[in-house]
Amino acid sequence: NWIGFWLLGLCNNFAYVVMLSAAHDILKKQESQNDTASTSASLHVDFQVRNSSNSSIYDCNPVSTSAVLLADILPTLFIKLFAPFMIHKMPYGVRVLVCAGVAALSFLLVSFSSAVWMSLLGVIFASISSGLGELSFLSLTVFFSRKVLGGWGSGTGAAGLFGSLLYTGLIQGGLSPQLTLQIMLVVPTIVSRSFVRYLCTCANVQIFFLCMHLNCYLCSYFFIYRAQTVGPFIIFRLLQDQTTGPLSFKERIHVIRGLLMRFMIPLGIVYFAEYFINQGLMELLFFHNFYLSHAAQYRWYQTLYQLGVLISRSSLCCLKIRKLWVLSVLQVVNAVFLCFAVRYQFLPSAWVVFAIILYEGLLGGAAYVNTFHFISKEAEDRHREFAMAAASVGDSVGIALAGLAGFFVHSYFCSL
Repeated sequence: NWIGFWLLGLCNNFAYVVMLSAAHDILKKQESQNDTASTSASLHVDFQVRNSSNSSIYDCNPVSTSAVLLADILPTLFIKLFAPFMIHKMPYGVRVLVCAGVAALSFLLVSFSSAVWMSLLGVIFASISSGLGELSFLSLTVFFSRKVLGGWGSGTGAAGLFGSLLYTGLIQGGLSPQLTLQIMLVVPTIVSRSFVRYLCTCANVQIFFLCMHLNCYLCSYFFIYRAQTVGPFIIFRLLQDQTTGPLSFKERIHVIRGLLMRFMIPLGIVYFAEYFINQGLMELLFFHNFYLSHAAQYRWYQTLYQLGVLISRSSLCCLKIRKLWVLSVLQVVNAVFLCFAVRYQFLPSAWVVFAIILYEGLLGGAAYVNTFHFISKEAEDRHREFAMAAASVGDSVGIALAGLAGFFVHSYFCSL
């Protein structure tokens, strides 16, 4: 089960991470196409900033990487806001198939895109897959030993590192961004495979779909007696629905109120500061006298950030942090410091930024995994499944606000 959730975390966040790592390349590709095809200019008018990169002291893309971030997070935010109130009606197996199919479509769209809007549409599909998968698999953990949450957290952290490192490595090796994204199509297939292989058997999945489709108590009892290897989450879910029924709307609102101050707001602040750095400032932290190009520096920033996330999301077995507000304060300090560093350019080398970005990832990953660990531990049994799904909206709100702030920051600095 731990391995299964690790693989689900890895594959679920993979497309999301790759799209952020590819943000700079996606926009550079469209910029170069615009330079040779003036007829496509009307497609990009909504994304252009007033000042061209040639007149700025920074090496700016005409479109901030925040555009990619917003396309990558707004669909996820929408899903997390509304899905917890209705997603319980969809079987987990169906959600897995939807996540895998939509993720594959995202890679295809971006790799074959010929305009910014098409690239961003592909990023949107990656966001839908990641958002639906995250709230579904977090809810799923409550039907297993609490230890599988460590597997999920470690897997999502591994997705960050492996996704950004694989993308960066293949690009550095000479492959085009388009071919690199097509190679990564193998990842969505692992989602459904890991779900079936490690959490249930093929025969039991078929019986489960039959039960859910017919909504038949006789089939449910047959399934319970037959599915000895399926894992407790489905059995418990069937029994729960028959005995207690789903939570009412009033109960769900009550659960959300209890999560806000203790978990959702601190997590949102951490992720706001984190992604304000990643998509609002990171592109502008460019050192001309460094042996790596601007695009390469950006990719390695993303890779080191994901390394920090992997380390801290895998640390739950060794270290637990209950005071999440401490992580919020430290991450905000990071964001303020790097904002001044971009404005006054006092950092001597990219190596200093590498260290700060790694530390930033450590804070972000720790905030994520500890938030859901303590929700799982402290929430009432009846509320736990919904609480895990609802709390995931905290990081998405922070990321979305960071994307909006990134637009203004990018426009300001690139106008200097």
